[in-house]
Amino acid sequence: MSKHAKSQSMYAFENQSSSIAASQMRNALNKMIDGVPEEKQKAKFEKEMDSFFGLFRRYLTDKAKGNTLDWEKIHSPSKEEVVSYGTLNNDSSTNLDKLAVLKLNGGLGTSMGCVGPKSVIEVREGQSFLDLAVRQIEYLNKKFDTDVPLLLMDSFNTDDDTQLIVKKYQSHRIRIRTFNQSRYPRIYKDSLLPVPQTHEDDLSCWYPPGHGDLFEALVSSGELDHLLQEGKEVLSCRMVTIWGLRWT
Repeated sequence: MSKHAKSQSMYAFENQSSSIAASQMRNALNKMIDGVPEEKQKAKFEKEMDSFFGLFRRYLTDKAKGNTLDWEKIHSPSKEEVVSYGTLNNDSSTNLDKLAVLKLNGGLGTSMGCVGPKSVIEVREGQSFLDLAVRQIEYLNKKFDTDVPLLLMDSFNTDDDTQLIVKKYQSHRIRIRTFNQSRYPRIYKDSLLPVPQTHEDDLSCWYPPGHGDLFEALVSSGELDHLLQEGKEVLSCRMVTIWGLRWT
């Protein structure tokens, strides 16, 4: 089925509609920001709302332009982009001294019949995903006499439960730190206005932005500075993707 090209009048209509929607959203966010009484909390909330507004504006722009994902541009990494394990320094302890591991821990396991974070779902012999991750890192720390920390990026849905869960690992050879991803407002489909009216509205009015918020949350939480101060240069996320920490 062919896709109809948009007329100039349609582009003009959608651009105007996008400008109005952006203006109304900005006003609604500013009103919520002004309602935060404590200055430190207000600064954090304002930063989150500014980040959300940037994402919202990008959505409006792409929608007005009719932009869609070009799957032809999605490719697996080339051979030149993949570093062979055999080329790495054989001194594993030196490499591990610069390593930190991060697990995304903001999702609930309700769709999988679990109450609480997905990381506590039992997967093997009574062990949860989090148990296995802790065992892996503790093994590295013991074998190579190093200190690889585990970072958990929580959300407002999982943070309270996680703080209780990680206490059982206090006697293990592993340092566990947690930080929260941002809290963004849900929006109404028809009006494109935020569901919450104040920053204190029920948690059901908000959503955690997930994977895409990783870099922003690392910086705003202070975890990036903390890692760099410890001499960490490599961050392994879910033991799969590795990023350098020294970006600008």
